[in-house]
Amino acid sequence: MSGAKLELVGDKVTELIDRKRLAGAVVVITRRGKLVYNKSFGLRDIENSRPMELDTIFRIFSMTKAITSAAAMMLADEGKLRITDRVSNHLPEFKKARVWKNGMAVAPQNPPTIKDLLCHTTGYSYGFTGIPEVDKLHHRAIPLVEGELLTDFCAGMANVPMAFEPGEGWLYGISTDLLGAVVERASGMSLDRFFQERIFGPLGMVDTAFVIPEAKRDRMAVVYRSDKKGTLTRNDRNLFSYSSKTKMRSGGGGLASTIGDYTRFLQMVANGGELHGQRFLKKKTVAEMTRNHLTGPAMPIRFPNNIRHGTGFGLGFCVKVAQTDWNKAGRLDEYGWGGMLSTHFWISPRDKLVVVTMEQTLPFDFMLEDTLKPLIYDAIQ
Repeated sequence: MSGAKLELVGDKVTELIDRKRLAGAVVVITRRGKLVYNKSFGLRDIENSRPMELDTIFRIFSMTKAITSAAAMMLADEGKLRITDRVSNHLPEFKKARVWKNGMAVAPQNPPTIKDLLCHTTGYSYGFTGIPEVDKLHHRAIPLVEGELLTDFCAGMANVPMAFEPGEGWLYGISTDLLGAVVERASGMSLDRFFQERIFGPLGMVDTAFVIPEAKRDRMAVVYRSDKKGTLTRNDRNLFSYSSKTKMRSGGGGLASTIGDYTRFLQMVANGGELHGQRFLKKKTVAEMTRNHLTGPAMPIRFPNNIRHGTGFGLGFCVKVAQTDWNKAGRLDEYGWGGMLSTHFWISPRDKLVVVTMEQTLPFDFMLEDTLKPLIYDAIQ
């Protein structure tokens, strides 16, 4: 990669910080498994003039989903579950799962499977389906809050109807939290213990957890809300505190991590399931995880006011399948995801490229990914 062209990455991040579009950021790039870029910019805490550093700890929210998906597929490799299994095989409370049809909650023709959880094709949301009756039931059930236990959350959500027949649409929501519960039941281990013993420990991810020890908490970046016009407002009220109060092991969004830790996980995936001579996933399993599994009305993936044309979803990652104006700078077969506080990652298997950007900015924004992606691809020689 061109060192001169990669310098433009830092120039752009610095410009965005100077314009007060974000407080600080860290960017890591690897190519063919080698670290080619690893820099921090700006502040992790404006009010106390604390710099953003390479070991700053970030709330990664939905970037947790890729790790939970990998955990489930590790168990699939071991024969402890199959992605064709019904969810109720592992979570019996979902034997009573219902789907909303013609104003009524009825038994689904096709009960949700583990694959539906991985692909977000269950019809479960975060309480925003657009169907008032379903959304009301969702918000009445056990909410996704740090003081609740995952088992109680699953019991509550089993009473909420799915918005459509599993497999017939794509809807972002609690599917990966339910998948985390499946990992617990299939492995016989709590989700945090499984992560630590099977993924974090072996990969050397020393700062990734649902609960951050007191001695490390001053390394956590502050969250800022941006008005996208140059004003950043400190946001100290967050969904999780990552403290002893945190009982919920949210496989959909509960982890905090450093960019170095998360890059190790992604490099393992990019390598086809192996890192430093240790295998975590079968190569063919990673190939299945990182290809598009959506068809028909489930394509492309979409959010309110945001249709991501040319983008499908695999077993834990979005996947670029066509060149469109959405993610215009991206490469075909590129896969990745992000987190609620504007953290991002993408992997280009064609270029053997891994990119991770970390910041802590509300509301979720593609600004940093969209700004840096063309520069980074242009730097490939």
